[in-house]
Amino acid sequence: MIMQELTLTTPALLFSAVSLILLAYTNRFLSYAQLVRQLRDHYVKNPDDEITSAQIENLKKRLNLTRMMQGFGIASLFLCVVTMFLIYINLIVISVYVFGAALLLLIVSLGVSFWEIQISTESLKIYLSIIERKELKKNKIL
Repeated sequence: MIMQELTLTTPALLFSAVSLILLAYTNRFLSYAQLVRQLRDHYVKNPDDEITSAQIENLKKRLNLTRMMQGFGIASLFLCVVTMFLIYINLIVISVYVFGAALLLLIVSLGVSFWEIQISTESLKIYLSIIERKELKKNKIL
């Protein structure tokens, strides 16, 4: 089996991709922070609202997953930098394994991101159920 030599270019390409992914994760986190503040205000006004309680529980899960996504992404980025350093000091064999670990961490980060998106979809379904109930009540009145 012929293996191509790992050069500085390969982890450098992943470095930029992971940086963009981390930026997207950070934007997601910031939107969740804003949503937490809004839910807190709504909960203070209506502590018995079941929908708000469900959204708070959902948001807790999403925040934990976002933290995991960021952690795995940062670890992947870190290992990309370590890979570039190992290539620079000519430890090619070790750099291949470190780069492989960086790729695996990126895969895990993306997998957790997909999981978080599934939970976010459930959150949106909660909001849609409110609209559906109101529409049903409205239609029964008419």
